[in-house]
Amino acid sequence: MTEPEDSAADAPPATHRGLRAEAETLRAVGLAPDEALLVAARRLAGGDAEVRAFARERFAGIWDEPEPALADADERGTERRGFWIMAAFAAAAAVAVRLPEAFGFSLTDSDDASFYARNVSLLVLPALAGWFVWLSRPPRWAMVVIVAVFAISAAVINAYPFDDDSSTLVLAALHLPVLLWLVVGLARTGERWRLSGPRMDYVRFTGEWIVYGALIALAGAVFSALTVGAFVALDVDTRWMTEWVMVAGAAGAVVVTAWLVEFWAGAVSKFASMLAYIFTPLFAAMLVVFLVAVPATGRSIEGEREALILFNVLLGLVVGLLLFCGAARRPSDRPGFFDGAAALLAAAGLLTAVLTLAAVIGRIADFGWSPNRAAIAGINAIFLVNLAGSVWLYIALWRRQRPFDDLVRWQTAHLSVYAAWAAVVVVAFPPIFGFA
Repeated sequence: MTEPEDSAADAPPATHRGLRAEAETLRAVGLAPDEALLVAARRLAGGDAEVRAFARERFAGIWDEPEPALADADERGTERRGFWIMAAFAAAAAVAVRLPEAFGFSLTDSDDASFYARNVSLLVLPALAGWFVWLSRPPRWAMVVIVAVFAISAAVINAYPFDDDSSTLVLAALHLPVLLWLVVGLARTGERWRLSGPRMDYVRFTGEWIVYGALIALAGAVFSALTVGAFVALDVDTRWMTEWVMVAGAAGAVVVTAWLVEFWAGAVSKFASMLAYIFTPLFAAMLVVFLVAVPATGRSIEGEREALILFNVLLGLVVGLLLFCGAARRPSDRPGFFDGAAALLAAAGLLTAVLTLAAVIGRIADFGWSPNRAAIAGINAIFLVNLAGSVWLYIALWRRQRPFDDLVRWQTAHLSVYAAWAAVVVVAFPPIFGFA
């Protein structure tokens, strides 16, 4: 409902200052004025009457609303249309994941495991990207890039003559979802992907999507177990449940979860931020203890492949936590305990990356290059550069020499680096290493 224009004068000064500071901070990191206003209003007060009134006063022309009756009708119509369009994309993902069976492939056949390992992300994520394209209307060049990446990825990964036990196949199957998920980010943000603010907002979306997805998966598992148990008690075949409902439902849930995050995120959004606050100091403490244990035990990081993979997964979690720390923190906040824990995590992660990279180089010196060693060395080097820059910027933040926005720009700039590296592993590694 539209509030009287003079109601802004009655809004508390703290509301004025908070919304003004938050909106200006968001504009500084790349959001458009209307986007900055909406995000700031949601963060500070959920868009209540006081915030809307002040918004009309501060950003004249941005917070324009139609007449109340028309506004309610338009909102209901938009919600209904948006829901059914989302449902159509979710159904498309569910159909796509079952479509290969029409061509002789089967999810339950071990001989077809290689096909599904290559294509599962190509079957599901185009529907999510399509929904975001409908929702955000990115420019034509962005849509061309999105379609081209999906098409080239599908052609390359299915045309390459992989063996079923090929290391390059495993690497391609692991890196392709990362590449496509970042391309989905381009579908969500459009031309604003070049700016750190929208990229960090996509990081925030990813964290909330993971939380929602985990809750939906848990609820779906309980529902499936109860359903299967009930039909088994009646001696009814339940393969239809495992082969159709669970698989198709999981594919459709990718889009449904994104819709929930975009339009229903509230308490869970805060829960995602709370997880970042909890696990950042825990991971920092764990890494510090590990780094102390290395000289105390007189041993270094072993050069075995499984250990190196484990440490790179750990470094990926560290980098991810730092990204979520940036998404959970307001740029206008002063450095505090949470920033100290993040800085300690970055420093401990940097030392771990140095030790891991040294072990990788030692293994390459002993046994030569291989697809796995090259992939581990490459991503480890990217993590090391990311963490080194993060440590330096956290120090500058504490010394009040650099704003938090510089740290956000540094960390989100690496999203494009990860996408490029994933593309290299998917496209270039197989022929370079002879599809080994």
